[in-house]
Amino acid sequence: MAKSHAEGAAAPVKGMSVGRVRWGICALLFFATTINYIDRQMISVLKPTLQGEYGWDETTYANIVFSFQLAYAIGYVVFGRLIDKLGARFGYSLAATIWGVAAMAHAAANSATHFMIARFALGIGESGNFPAGVKAVAEWFPKKERAFAIGIFNAGANIGAILTPLIAPFLVIWFGWRVAFLFTGAIVFIWVIVWWTVYRRPREKKNLSAEELAYIESDPADAPGDVKWLPLLRHRQTWAYAIGKFMIDPIWWFFLFWLPSFFAQEHGLNLLTFGLPLAAIYILSDVGSVGGGWLSSKLIHRGWSVNKARKTAMLVCALCVPPVMLAPGVESVWGAVLLIGLATAAHQGFSANLYTLPSDLFPRKAVGAIIGIGGTIGAVGGMFMAKFTGWVLDSTGSYMPMFVIAGSSYLLALLVIHLLVPNFEPAKVDR
Repeated sequence: MAKSHAEGAAAPVKGMSVGRVRWGICALLFFATTINYIDRQMISVLKPTLQGEYGWDETTYANIVFSFQLAYAIGYVVFGRLIDKLGARFGYSLAATIWGVAAMAHAAANSATHFMIARFALGIGESGNFPAGVKAVAEWFPKKERAFAIGIFNAGANIGAILTPLIAPFLVIWFGWRVAFLFTGAIVFIWVIVWWTVYRRPREKKNLSAEELAYIESDPADAPGDVKWLPLLRHRQTWAYAIGKFMIDPIWWFFLFWLPSFFAQEHGLNLLTFGLPLAAIYILSDVGSVGGGWLSSKLIHRGWSVNKARKTAMLVCALCVPPVMLAPGVESVWGAVLLIGLATAAHQGFSANLYTLPSDLFPRKAVGAIIGIGGTIGAVGGMFMAKFTGWVLDSTGSYMPMFVIAGSSYLLALLVIHLLVPNFEPAKVDR
């Protein structure tokens, strides 16, 4: 059956005309990321409720966030390697099962320590989402479509962030905050069943046409052999990705975990009223996620080099972030929403292109490991950001320092990436 896929198939030029099975895979990745972010963000949406019940200060909440980031840093590098060894089908199923159980475990928490334990377990499981997702994209999409595909499945993060503040009030008011964790954690197991049933590598997929398979495999084949993991740290291409993640991931974590309390403190909103502003911000983020990936893919289709297309898209996104520094001083809720939404949209567009770097610069067998290394470094940055945010807010009560850092990070990240890989030359990986 595997041979019959490729027999007599010419490499097609236009992707949509050869079949759409790969976009079904992308849809599954999108739904997984949506669920991932619902489970991840529930703690931030319920933060005012839990602070009222348990009397947490900002440092205590920062420690709970820190425990998630610590586990995420550990789990990212572990799952990055596991995904390369186990494959996207089994590895993704394992990660999702762990995070589903951990999300539901929040319902049994009765102290900050209990929440820290539950968040640590959640971080371990959720760390597998992006290594597995990017691995699946590398298996199912040629280079010219990867940024767009990653942008689409990464947009699930924003849908999850949109849905959480909308469904949380209903669940909390009618059933209590513990049921909110139980319900949203249980959803992941439906996805696991579907993923395990549907996902196969392209050559193992019975309903995939020979034309679509040829299109998916239109890039030059990787050299045979296993990739050695530790030598990857010697490549500047690895550090271009990892430092980029270190500089921008903490900004996204800050927005994800502190925006509800920012609107509560600065604009007097609560569980029942900050849902629409948060939803609007993440709707804009969705536009940025898909748009940033679409832009570089479109430029490549027009004949631009991968180097020029990716960096142009990231530059456009980076230039949209600095206005967010004005957000703490804006009196209007919707004025702040527009500034923050522009920044989060730019983050997601920048991130969609950054996520393609491992598959652009490394053989497919190394993609999961590189994603894991970068995710770990990004999560370490998030750990520092969590502790710093808690300290700043308890010391000054002002969000301004955090927004200044957010506004300046993306141009600096792009500069570092350009200095490390000025021509996007692929790494010569030891095997």
